[in-house]
Amino acid sequence: MTTPSSGSGFRTFTVIISAIFGLFLLIGGIWLAALGGSLYYILAGILFLVTAVLLRRLKSSALYVYAILVLFSVIWGLWEVGSDFFALAPRLDILGVWGLVLLIPAVTRGITNAKGAKLALAGSLAITILVMIYSVFNDPQEIKGTLKTAQPETHEGNTGVADADWPAYGRTQAGIRYSPLNQINEQNVKDLKVAWTYRTGEMKTANDSGETTNQVTPIKVGDNMYICTTHQKLVALDPATGKEKWVYDPKLKADNTYQHLTCRGVSYFDASNTAGFEASLQNKKSTSTECPRKVILPVNDGRLVAVNADTGKACSDFGHNGEVDLQKDMPYPYPGGYIPTSPPVVTGTTIILGGSTTDNFSNKEPSGVIRGYDVNTGALLWVFDTGAENPNAIPAPGQKFVNNSPNAWAPLAYDAKLDIVYVPTGVGTPDIWGGDRSELKERYANSMLAINASTGKLVWNFQTTHHDLWDMDVPAQPSLADIDVNGQKVPAIYVLTKTGNAFVLDRRNGKAIIPITERAVPQTVKRGPQTKGEHYSPTQPFSDFNLAPKDKLTDKQMWGATMFDQMMCRISFKRLNYDGIYTPPSENGTLVFPGNLGVFEWGGMSVNPDRQIAVMNPIGLPFVSKLIPADPNRPQTAKGAGTEQGVQPMYGTPYGVEISAFLSPFGLPCKQPAWGYVTGVDLKTHDVVWKRRIGTIRDSMPGIPLPPFKMGVPMLGGSISTAGNVMFLGATQDDYIRAINVTNGDELWKGRLPAGGQATPMTYESNGKQYVVIMAGGHGSFGTKMGDYLVAYALPDKK
Repeated sequence: MTTPSSGSGFRTFTVIISAIFGLFLLIGGIWLAALGGSLYYILAGILFLVTAVLLRRLKSSALYVYAILVLFSVIWGLWEVGSDFFALAPRLDILGVWGLVLLIPAVTRGITNAKGAKLALAGSLAITILVMIYSVFNDPQEIKGTLKTAQPETHEGNTGVADADWPAYGRTQAGIRYSPLNQINEQNVKDLKVAWTYRTGEMKTANDSGETTNQVTPIKVGDNMYICTTHQKLVALDPATGKEKWVYDPKLKADNTYQHLTCRGVSYFDASNTAGFEASLQNKKSTSTECPRKVILPVNDGRLVAVNADTGKACSDFGHNGEVDLQKDMPYPYPGGYIPTSPPVVTGTTIILGGSTTDNFSNKEPSGVIRGYDVNTGALLWVFDTGAENPNAIPAPGQKFVNNSPNAWAPLAYDAKLDIVYVPTGVGTPDIWGGDRSELKERYANSMLAINASTGKLVWNFQTTHHDLWDMDVPAQPSLADIDVNGQKVPAIYVLTKTGNAFVLDRRNGKAIIPITERAVPQTVKRGPQTKGEHYSPTQPFSDFNLAPKDKLTDKQMWGATMFDQMMCRISFKRLNYDGIYTPPSENGTLVFPGNLGVFEWGGMSVNPDRQIAVMNPIGLPFVSKLIPADPNRPQTAKGAGTEQGVQPMYGTPYGVEISAFLSPFGLPCKQPAWGYVTGVDLKTHDVVWKRRIGTIRDSMPGIPLPPFKMGVPMLGGSISTAGNVMFLGATQDDYIRAINVTNGDELWKGRLPAGGQATPMTYESNGKQYVVIMAGGHGSFGTKMGDYLVAYALPDKK
């Protein structure tokens, strides 16, 4: 038989937990309010405590008070973030669950006049549920528009490339990542199946870098496909079956001190197919007799290798037994200090490449010099040393390139008609303190350089960030597209940046097509001491075509799994230095947004030149950089960085630096989702016509059965698009490749990958069938599942 005291133990537990919730919110709320933040948490804490006291006294008013708290929180949440489901969830989830607990009979039994109070609380919870249901279908972050329909294919930008092939990293060296194939299209893409899988046999080892990954985009020419593996083995495959034809092993010498261990791709040269290279061939006609067709392989230990594309043997007439030493004439050379990670540009005569140098390790690093080598012999033809007074000066015997000069680690682009190679550069390392950088060393930093591909002479340059202290490299291969401007076709170059600025320039002369303005940016930090020996650029360039958030972050946009860790994120946000983009680094800690991953990374964008539209996948994840005072004369005690995050020494400067993602106590990003989108842009107006979240956290929290909500997650990798009106994209933190409708952004299909797809896919035709291929290799520091899978998809054969 039930007694009046039945359930009192559970009610006591409920009272205690309510009081704990209230005290935590009250104390945290007072802290936040003292920092100038919202007063909500103080009120929520008080109402939780009042609920606990009244419940302990068996007062029905406890339920009324809690109902008021719920309704107030709904109104407050809508006022702060609108109908954004994921932004509302942490504000209301615990309140909703705890409200249901308060309605349990074991809690309410013995409370007089509880019926009306229970109805009031149930009503407030019902309103909460309705608001959340409404928010699922009314996302204020998404844009639902329609790009103009397809025009007749004219194959602009595809000159000299067979429709069936993908012979360069971006399909063409113009970097547009667009294929005219349409066998796979928006109607049938849902039927895609795995056609074949090739496994490289390479996995991350204990001796490998923390930044180990495989970001390769395969190339396909005729009956051959070529890939490079994580450890830079070059593999030739049958594109129809994935069967291995041959493997060339350069015997990479690497260890865990390398900041990067990756290969984004290889390049191809065929001496018999030089259509479009007339400008670069004017003064040189010789060809290699041993390797008329060759694959150019960058190797992370500082070598450039040429391999016969048919036999897989090193081209002995190239360099020394098929290799060029990229460490030659380097200042402060050490294994892993200079790493070529991206495929070079190859003209009719010249191989042009840059490379990565170690970020934030020391002020005695190798040069970021860009070099041009003879495509047949491997002889050095020209240099462009970004830190030298005369950038074209080849070092005399006993001389070296300029140390710590800005590098060019991202893929380059090439206009064969103009014979210009377009080089995206970064900042001269160390990145986060630049008090000792000269004007000379910053002249070509964070820039787009237009260089004559045959001579190495500068044609024009444009700087995207002045005196960079935030690692805002130009990270992506630029895209070259002819666009309509005032009724005329103009040869444009699209320069995507980590800041979210997309600078659109005339690629002949560097003049702006879309307006660019210099705006004042923060000059001081409000918390902690000012940085010793540092100075700041008073202005920075901003493009009218910009994919970054228009407004700076506020504490309203802080996030968490619950109201508790969200409050802590708001407190952390208020304690950091942040006054918008380009807030200076500080000893106190500075919020960097866009963060170190940027709005755009190396994935770039995909351009349909016939429709004059583009698709891309911008991201938005804040980071925190914190300067650590140190003796600039301290001895170096480490060999290399091994990663781009955590504490980095910056030897030779007054500081080390700690760089990390801005995360909650539960390890979730402190900024509310979305952290990743796909977007469609009209290149005639440069309007973002549609914008959709992409990706789930399914694989970010293994073992926890989370629903597959489309949150919009961070990405590393790029997209491609086709004449079939389909955008293909891996990149996300969940292990999928997706097909997106180019016209409106609808998701058409997704395929489960066996590992992380932090690579850009490609597509081609073989034996009359179209394939879509992506490397599922994972990413060490990005946290996705590691693997060694090259996966090809195709439509099933018709029966």
